[in-house]
Parts: sequence; structure tokens; C-alpha cells
Amino acid sequence: MESAHYGEFTIATQAIESMHPGVIEFTQQHCEGANSTVSRAIKLYYAIRDEIRYDPYCIDLTISGMRASTTLSARRGWCVPKAVLLAACCRSIGIPARLGFADVRNHLTTQKLRQRMGTDVFYWHGYTEILLANRWVKATPAFGGRLCQRLGLLPLEFDGQNDSLHHPYDAGGHQHMEYLNHRGIYSDLPIEEIIQTFEEQYKFSKQRSESIGENFDKDISIEMRI
Repeated sequence: MESAHYGEFTIATQAIESMHPGVIEFTQQHCEGANSTVSRAIKLYYAIRDEIRYDPYCIDLTISGMRASTTLSARRGWCVPKAVLLAACCRSIGIPARLGFADVRNHLTTQKLRQRMGTDVFYWHGYTEILLANRWVKATPAFGGRLCQRLGLLPLEFDGQNDSLHHPYDAGGHQHMEYLNHRGIYSDLPIEEIIQTFEEQYKFSKQRSESIGENFDKDISIEMRI
């Protein structure tokens, strides 16, 4: 079995809830008809990329707020909870998965979001690494296809063989995502480290739960006139 030598990347944790009934049901539903490990991972990537809405205005830095089941129930989340959910789904069917993090500069963020953060640097940007054919492949399910279309971004595709990381340029050739610093790979969510960095670097409240009731879709429509 592929997972035999990767125990720490296959077990359930408080955040990566691979044994949660909802996670198992979601995984089985979206893996139906897939007859290989790679095809199942691909199906899960697209399900989470497109069915779980990207929402940077709802930050809950608690284990409860970051759990895979919470994101699945809410049908929304920012990059880290979406990466956690993808890892949980993969682990639920025996595919080793882990979390990767980097600091990135997002050149196409909205003015309101920059004001709220006090910067255009996204610390602890999250993605998932999945073990496929004895190789770790990076997958970033943050931005859905519809959102990318509205923003003029190139949607990230995933074929199970090549890394799926944010493009440096958008569809029009403008700078999009710039990777500044890689923070490493983790078998579980490093929530205390994330909290510490957020409290040091961001202007918004130091409360661990930060949900300000903003509408990201409206923000895009007004500020970027889409």
C-alpha cells in the first residue's frame, strides 16, 4: 500500500480530520468512478478548488475554525483551511498528504483587503503536497475557476504529476503571485506559529477569530469593476 511508509502523513489530526464522517462522505462522492490513486487526487483537487469558495474575509485562527469539517460545512475558506481539507480528503482514502507554506506577495489583491491587512504580503500561504507515484506533488486549491475568470487570472490546473502553484503573471501578463519565502512542510497544522506571525505582521485584530462580515465577491465587483 502506498501509505505504508508515510504514517505521519496518513493519520487524522484535530484539524486534518480524515476520519470525520462528512469528510469521508465528500471524498467518496467525488471519487466515484475514479479507478486510480492519481485520478482520485485530481477529482478531490477540483472539487475543493471549485466547490469551496475562497473567502479571505473569514479568518478563524482556532482549531475549531480551521478544521476540515468546518470548512466543508461552511463551503468557504481561505487558502490554509482549503489546503487542510484537501489533505484530510486524501488521507481518508489512504493517500499520504501534508501541508506546505510560503509567504507570497499578491499583486492583484483588492484595496480593501490590503487596507485590512496593512500589506500585500500573504504570510503562511497554504497548499497541499500529495504523494502520487512515489513523488510529492504540490496542489493549491485556493482560487476557484469562476473566481479566476472574474479576476482575469489563469486558473491552476492539476494533473497529479506537475506542481500546481500560483502563476507569477495573470492572463494579461501582469504580475500576480510572487513567492518570497518558503516556510516548510508539516504533517499537521502549525496553528500557533501562524497565529504568532499574523499578530506580528497584520493590522487587523489580534483576536484569534476574525470575521468582519465583508463580502469578498462584492469587494471584487466594486473595487476591480468586474
